[in-house]
Amino acid sequence: MTEPEDADARRAVAPVICYPTDALPQPDMGRTVWLRDNPATTASVTVPPRDGRAIRVPAGHVLRIVCPEGPQVGDLNLFAADDLNERFYSGKTRALHGTHVGIGDRLWSCLPYLRPMATVVGDSLAWYGVDDWGGRVHDVIGTRCDPYTGRLLGGGDYHHCCHSNLTRALADATGLPLSQAELSVHDVLNVFMCTGFTREDGRYFMKASPVRAGDRLDLLAEIDLLAVLSACPGGDCGTVHSSDAARCHPLRMDVLAPPGGPPAGWQRPETSGYDRSHGRG
Repeated sequence: MTEPEDADARRAVAPVICYPTDALPQPDMGRTVWLRDNPATTASVTVPPRDGRAIRVPAGHVLRIVCPEGPQVGDLNLFAADDLNERFYSGKTRALHGTHVGIGDRLWSCLPYLRPMATVVGDSLAWYGVDDWGGRVHDVIGTRCDPYTGRLLGGGDYHHCCHSNLTRALADATGLPLSQAELSVHDVLNVFMCTGFTREDGRYFMKASPVRAGDRLDLLAEIDLLAVLSACPGGDCGTVHSSDAARCHPLRMDVLAPPGGPPAGWQRPETSGYDRSHGRG
């Protein structure tokens, strides 16, 4: 098509932030001062390579996701511990905080609940920043590798995609049949994954994660959580995923308890106060 005469002027229009967050309540980062004192680990689970596991995290505790051996990314689902209908909403988290999350950002639950489920309070990869390709770590862009897209693009079946790993882990944790558990699996926080968009055509890219043994991401549970994590079959996601080709390593989830219980004045966030009856009229 012919470019219009005012094409440059149209491109020069300044952007507007879709969701200004000036009025968004800010997390009290002082609630996690106890993390400096080597708190007790009350629960721990190792996530084997190309597999998934679940763990329960009480409100006021910290979920620490650790890379214990070698470069490995993980796909994280979060649920309210007592209601699987309330789950992590990656799209709204992205709209509020950006394509990647870091210290001080919150992981929000889906509609109609829309409350913070967890707050990022520690990140050993915070130094990475933005690389020359526009890559950052811990994205809320990607959906999770899944066997349906794998079949669509490659024609084969692979049973250890993150979607499948999360499904099996959720079924094991809840007693749900696989067919029901799968319906609750949702878009993820890509822990440790390094991603961005190409400048030329806006395509989602991945590159080898900077994560190394000992790196960790700390999430303060704002409500009682069921956390489900897959150790991605892509390993560090520097080459391929949805196959057995990449070298993979385990991940670990630890639950850290504040000495003496949650800090004084701790309050679980309430679900959205919107009157839903007006939206149905």
